[in-house]
Amino acid sequence: MDKFLTFTVVGMTVSAVYAVIASGLVLTYATTGIFNFAQGAIGMIVAFAYWQLRFDWGWPTPIALIVALFVLAPGLGLAIERVIMRGLRGAGEATRLVVSISLLVGLIGLANLVWEPGVSRPMATFYQGGDPVDLGVTTITYHQAITIGVAVVVAIGLRWLMYRTRTGVSMRAVVDDDSLALLNGAQPNRIAGLSWAIGGFLAGIGGILIAPTLSLEAGLLSLLIINAYAAAIFGRLRSLPLTFVGALAIGLTEGYLAGYLPGDNAYLAAFRPAAAVIILFLALLFVPNPRLRSRGPSKEFYAPPTARGMAMLATMVVVAGVVMATTLDTVSLITYGPIFSLGIVGLSLVPLVGFAGQISLAQLSFAGVGALAVAHHGDGGSPLGLLLAVVFAALVGMVVALPVMRLSGIYLALATAAFAVALDRWLFNLPDFDIGPVHISLFQVGSLSIEPLSVFGYTFDSPESLMVLSAVAFASVALLVAGLRWSRFGRQLVAMRDSEAACATFGLNLLWPRVGVFALSAGIAGLGGALYGMQLGSVAPARFDLLTGLPIFILVVVGGAGLVGGALFAGVLIYGVLPTAAGLGTTIAKINAMFSGLAGVGLGRNPSGVVPVISEGMQTLRDDTVA
Repeated sequence: MDKFLTFTVVGMTVSAVYAVIASGLVLTYATTGIFNFAQGAIGMIVAFAYWQLRFDWGWPTPIALIVALFVLAPGLGLAIERVIMRGLRGAGEATRLVVSISLLVGLIGLANLVWEPGVSRPMATFYQGGDPVDLGVTTITYHQAITIGVAVVVAIGLRWLMYRTRTGVSMRAVVDDDSLALLNGAQPNRIAGLSWAIGGFLAGIGGILIAPTLSLEAGLLSLLIINAYAAAIFGRLRSLPLTFVGALAIGLTEGYLAGYLPGDNAYLAAFRPAAAVIILFLALLFVPNPRLRSRGPSKEFYAPPTARGMAMLATMVVVAGVVMATTLDTVSLITYGPIFSLGIVGLSLVPLVGFAGQISLAQLSFAGVGALAVAHHGDGGSPLGLLLAVVFAALVGMVVALPVMRLSGIYLALATAAFAVALDRWLFNLPDFDIGPVHISLFQVGSLSIEPLSVFGYTFDSPESLMVLSAVAFASVALLVAGLRWSRFGRQLVAMRDSEAACATFGLNLLWPRVGVFALSAGIAGLGGALYGMQLGSVAPARFDLLTGLPIFILVVVGGAGLVGGALFAGVLIYGVLPTAAGLGTTIAKINAMFSGLAGVGLGRNPSGVVPVISEGMQTLRDDTVA
């Protein structure tokens, strides 16, 4: 019984942090319609700042807390709303999500620029060293009591704000109908700024409270927020009371798993870190069926590809691959090799995000499935391994798509993110296991060697040959994607993106287009992952985690999600330009880590991406030259 009560207290403490962070998330989404993926990153920045003030510079605790929580945190939230989020009105949901995710990546990069990563920064709990409080049946530390107490105060305070103040009434009115609220004297811009300031304040509280129990590390603290996403989904991104109930359920689950899950079982050891995202995935399955979307006026426009333009692009890619293979040294070829292989992963987003308007944050996870397939079935360089990489990844994509096929927008993004994190934290780290007569072998708790491809007696076993192979593969897949856009299926996808309601009116069954495009997209990503694995020679799960895949998603959309050139833009920028700049010095390398975040944040001003702008500029230059 003592053990049960001890881990109940642990679970309630974790629940309190999740509840505080998730309530800020719900508040900003409910009043502005933007899901703040960077909520955890804001809390991380505030936690680092508090550490700097309190423990590095030695400021008194009250002053450090006042500066961090009442100046920096709300100020950061307000600045984000005024400078970035306010310009997203009228943008599509994919664009809004990319800007939010870009902010997450950018803030992580900023933290690593200011505070050297890998350095130990111990952060004491409140009243550390004091005797625990004896509750008779169990004990509780002062830090745990403060954490739970803060959550209770936040719950009461938000309830009072929303239902007992004029500002709260205005917030709820803006949620229901911002245009009508404006006619009745409300100020949506002011409400949005206040909501983001409060959201930043709550994120800062959560970051400071949980940082002492974890390592003060930018990526870890920022992605911990994904556990709070599940609590927000319990509240349907609208209800604060249900959000607190969801946080309590998730925190207690984690606490009891920590206490009772066998630590010596290799299959269950990694389950606890993945428990929250599994709950998130399951909770999303019970989200009420949304109404069919009827897309309003949007800022994005993608012109269909032309045969001449695609032929030129494919030729340029192959020529570029040959030129790099014949002019670069071995080290440079290894550095720039992923331009085309992981560029194919970027291409997988074009039919899914650009054509169909669906969102997936798990494309690099599907690439990991492809790498697994070629590692286990590409013995002797057999082309069968490459084929199975596509097939297995497509099947996994279909399995993921079927339960979430009715979701769209933020809910679909969260479901695919939850799937990616479940692979990162649990499934990819499992030992071999059997399902009936079928033997499943994954990364075997380590890295896997991948043999180079061998076709008709020729083995692609050098960086030069692999560069050419990946360039040819990219060009081929680019032509396939362009052909898809011209096809009947491609037109169905574009129609589904523009208006699901209109498609249903004309009798179009949306089930199979959704599942089909998910499977196709995952298969393309699997091919890219297989080629990437061949270039590396061996692969480990860390190569395919969620955080690594986010810059690909961001820069494909920044380049132009509906254009093949957007994927090429992402590949060249991430694996060509940025590694070159990183060689100029450590500081430049850290700034590079922020680049995709900064690029994505600017997307609100040009939602169609930079590739159309580049194309228009080149066309103008050609016209001027001819004239």
